[in-house]
Amino acid sequence: MNVPKHTLDLFLDPDNRRAFSSHDRHWESNHYVYPVVSRRSGGISIGVNLNPDKICNFDCIYCCVNRRIAGGPSAVDLAALQSELTHMLQMVQSGNIYTIEPFVGIAPALRRLNDIAFSGDGEPTTCPQFFEACQLAAEILRTHQLPEVKIVIITNATMLHRPAIQESLAFLDRHNGEIWAKLDAGTEAYYQQVDRSKIPFKRVLDNITTCARQRPLVIQTLLMKVHDQPPGKAEIDAYIQRLTDIRRAGGNIKLIQLYTLARHTTEAYATALPPTALVAIGTEIGTALPEIAVHVFP
Repeated sequence: MNVPKHTLDLFLDPDNRRAFSSHDRHWESNHYVYPVVSRRSGGISIGVNLNPDKICNFDCIYCCVNRRIAGGPSAVDLAALQSELTHMLQMVQSGNIYTIEPFVGIAPALRRLNDIAFSGDGEPTTCPQFFEACQLAAEILRTHQLPEVKIVIITNATMLHRPAIQESLAFLDRHNGEIWAKLDAGTEAYYQQVDRSKIPFKRVLDNITTCARQRPLVIQTLLMKVHDQPPGKAEIDAYIQRLTDIRRAGGNIKLIQLYTLARHTTEAYATALPPTALVAIGTEIGTALPEIAVHVFP
């Protein structure tokens, strides 16, 4: 694993960190679309929130969504989504977005459009209009002649076994799609502690394995201190074993994104790991799994 100094400098620069910490899903009068400076994308990510009702099948202790305030309607207005996405792409392509906070002071290296990312106030694959939204995003990118811009699905992997979702992912395979699957734990106990879901950990692991057999997959893992304690050695060893199991079953993991907290959290006892600790764990994972790229985002 390698974390170049210039990359760390980008992450630790105060202006950039201020932008990284601002992932407000309410942009002007939009209902669904919001722009962010993404550490993991290394640039601008246009977020799409298909869960404005704030309903999610996870209740992660590190989530930045304030579920104490009621959400909006569950149904997604695809015409409004199309209008908002089109306008946002125009803002980024014209450069006008860099005249608006928090984008004004970001480094030139971050002033690039990487993706449209389905990531919002809940699990995007639970949205009944998920497939239609993916089709809409692909068509807008085609219209704007942006074939290099990815369509990223940031998912907790709980719904990937459903036929309708498998059809959607097959469509994205043909339209520069990329799946970022959440894997925050190595054991059922730690999974329940940090992700707090009624869905068994085994389903997440099975779905990630099946998905990774069909396409190269990105694993996204958030590590933190819980009650001031980092994940222990046994937990990290179990996490590495889960990744090893996925690969032995024929899964293609092309990248592990290892990151920590950059925004406010649901639970105050969930706090960020220091950069040195995160890099040390990343080095351990990279040593154990040298065939998989590990990117660390302090």
